[in-house]
Amino acid sequence: MNDILILDGGMSRELVRLGAQLRQPEWSALALIDTPEIVRDVHREFIEAGADVVTTNSYALVPFHIGEARFRNEGEALIALSGRLAREAADAFTERKVRVAGSLPPIFGSYEPQLFDPGRVQHYLSVLVRGLSPFVDVWLGETLSLIAEGEAVRQAVTGTGKPFWISFTLADDPATEATDVPRLRSGETVADAAEWAASAGLQALLFNCSRPEVMASAVRIASEIFTRRNASIAIGVYANAFEPLDEEGAANEALHATREDLTGDVYCDFACTWVEAGASMIGGCCGVGTAHIHRLAQRLKS
Repeated sequence: MNDILILDGGMSRELVRLGAQLRQPEWSALALIDTPEIVRDVHREFIEAGADVVTTNSYALVPFHIGEARFRNEGEALIALSGRLAREAADAFTERKVRVAGSLPPIFGSYEPQLFDPGRVQHYLSVLVRGLSPFVDVWLGETLSLIAEGEAVRQAVTGTGKPFWISFTLADDPATEATDVPRLRSGETVADAAEWAASAGLQALLFNCSRPEVMASAVRIASEIFTRRNASIAIGVYANAFEPLDEEGAANEALHATREDLTGDVYCDFACTWVEAGASMIGGCCGVGTAHIHRLAQRLKS
């Protein structure tokens, strides 16, 4: 497993742990505004824990969180700051090469595929791409709920000369058995998403911000499709540690409760099943912190 790429973990709880304040609607963007040094410290701690890739704290830098006026007036500067902080943390570490992934979030809200607006999405994505471009090694469209969001990211980064990864979030209702057909939160199948990915020119397809229990079957299906299509696309997973959300819940509404059972060792057990299914990139999303990443790096790199 020495060739496993270790990703970082969730940002919000680590910001809070180090003293940053989070509130709605700004959420993790507030740390960039008030305490950017803590953002850099979180990146540094993830790197020291073993992460080979750190992701910019640009997830909440969209009008959905900071408002249209602030996005118009301050958005690009804040986006650039998120890139610079990640780049500084990565470059300061000399023991191994650490890459920076530029987070391109769902523009119109997490877990909200019905809000996707193809007529407006490129306007907002272009600002994120412009602000992050000087600092990142790879683009990461993450927590995307439908294939059209992935296609929008592909269009937005075309011409930048940088590789891009796409990460979809999966339907993970606790009542859904792992043997059911894996689907995105839009209802589209993982098989359809993998077929799209096989012809989209991306370098990695990932699954994130869903319960660990639903990830292995998605990885297995993607791996089978890529093998059949002779597509050289890496597969990755970074699950969340949320307690199950009720049907009305949405991501980032509040600091959700996390599972007490999902210790570092338990998360590693899940990660090993993902690797066995075909994943080669492993990290964590909401509620998966530096301690989890440290344990992942110890176990998967040993």
